[in-house]
Amino acid sequence: MVEKKFATVTNEAELEASAAKVDLDNQIAELRAEIARLTESVSAIGTGAKAVVKSEAEVLVERLRDRVREEPVSTLLAIAGVSFVFGLLVRR
Repeated sequence: MVEKKFATVTNEAELEASAAKVDLDNQIAELRAEIARLTESVSAIGTGAKAVVKSEAEVLVERLRDRVREEPVSTLLAIAGVSFVFGLLVRR
């Protein structure tokens, strides 16, 4: 009689453990899928940010070129002034 109860308890525990393992496996699969989706999202955001930064840099470079063409003397004076100040700072 005790052996039957022990066998029943053991079988129930094995069934519960099996069900828990299946549930855990399903949760792990869902987490992996979610991580894959998040990775794709982060990659897309990074690509978009890179494109925005690149286009902004191109605009700034073009503006700088236009300014140098329009005012070459004042640009040279500004560069000389910044270089002089930078030289003083580095020397110390």
